[in-house]
Amino acid sequence: MTGHDPTGPPTSDDAGTHEPRESTAPAQPAPPSLRGPVRPGERALAPDLARGFMLLLIVLANSTWYLWAASPGELSIHPSDGSLLDRIVQGVLITAVDARTYPIFAFLFGYGMVQLWLRQRAAGATERDVRALLRRRNLWLLVFGFVHAALLWLGDVLGAYGFAGLIFGWLFLRRTDRTLLVWSGIFTGLLAALTALSVLAFIVAPEGAAPAEPAESGSPSWFPSSELNAEENYLASMVLRIQVWAFLVVSQGLLTISVPIAILLGFWAARRRILEEPGNHLRLLRITAAVGIPLGWLTGLLHALDHVGILSLSAEESVAVASIASTTGIATGLGYVALFGLIAHRLSRRTSRGPVLTALTAVGKRSLSCYLAQSVLCAPVLTAWGLGLGAHLHSATMALFATGVWLVTALLSYLQERAGQRGPAEVLLRRLSYRASYS
Repeated sequence: MTGHDPTGPPTSDDAGTHEPRESTAPAQPAPPSLRGPVRPGERALAPDLARGFMLLLIVLANSTWYLWAASPGELSIHPSDGSLLDRIVQGVLITAVDARTYPIFAFLFGYGMVQLWLRQRAAGATERDVRALLRRRNLWLLVFGFVHAALLWLGDVLGAYGFAGLIFGWLFLRRTDRTLLVWSGIFTGLLAALTALSVLAFIVAPEGAAPAEPAESGSPSWFPSSELNAEENYLASMVLRIQVWAFLVVSQGLLTISVPIAILLGFWAARRRILEEPGNHLRLLRITAAVGIPLGWLTGLLHALDHVGILSLSAEESVAVASIASTTGIATGLGYVALFGLIAHRLSRRTSRGPVLTALTAVGKRSLSCYLAQSVLCAPVLTAWGLGLGAHLHSATMALFATGVWLVTALLSYLQERAGQRGPAEVLLRRLSYRASYS
């Protein structure tokens, strides 16, 4: 797997494929019985399209953490003040982006694992060899994540996906469809129960009790948000990033519950080729998009209106709204995936692709490289140990900067697509996972 699996920022060439076909042996063969990664002609449109656009949302969500000189809100990392335009940007991001993007990539990550499994098994690979391939890939994602966090970005998700892939691939990859759906339901019930208990705790809390953080926030009480990017000593900031990364590997990869739900549903959906053949699943995709997106946007909007001061909620009500908004992120994430499945179905009727669609899918094919490139373009410019520009930007200007970063990665990906080149991070992950040299 490499280059492009629906894996969240990580990618794999085995993700989003069409019907598996035997390939000729490469010049430097992979381990015995393994076929090479997926070729361009075997790719499906929907996963690449979804990852390409979602990487824009990822850089927008991550960029808020670089506003290290601002005072964050009580229940949000977004600044507690700003101009009218700043407040509008904060409202949009809280409503449609925050806690809504990582479930998408968790779903696509699980989807890609099953796609890799099915392709390799159809090509004659033994179960033992495929399990070893998946295990190597997930372990290397952990390594990639550690290096990424140590050098640049505190909120790395590669390690969390690698950890989740090891755990859930081992426990559920060969389980029945019924088991996948049952456990998805169990985790969903657990998430709903924890949210309900969190909300109830604030309703019955003694007057004057300090509010706690909303369920699914993904951050411990000691989480050094603005202080971390405000650290001027690079080595000291590296120590802080590694500490946060170690926490996130477990908390985001397992304990947030949304990720396990999305991964298991990704396993289930991949067996039915829902994203490869969206035309055969239009009713499911339409219902998922029509229910999931409005549900998340409505609860997110309430949280956003509270953050910008339009709603006058008590401390207990604010925490309850924030908890519910975060929990519904899984519904919105799945709704986004379904929406891109519908869009891909419509676009599949076209005989050619324009430059915009080509650029979007090019980013999706190189999502691991583009994800890492975001940190390369942001961290040295925005943090205090770098140029410190984050201290001089506000919500609106930061969103503009983040969009510019995404456009740069889209342009580079487009040029690579035209030149027939793969993303460098995808090539490296492919060689390490397959123990072979694929271009």
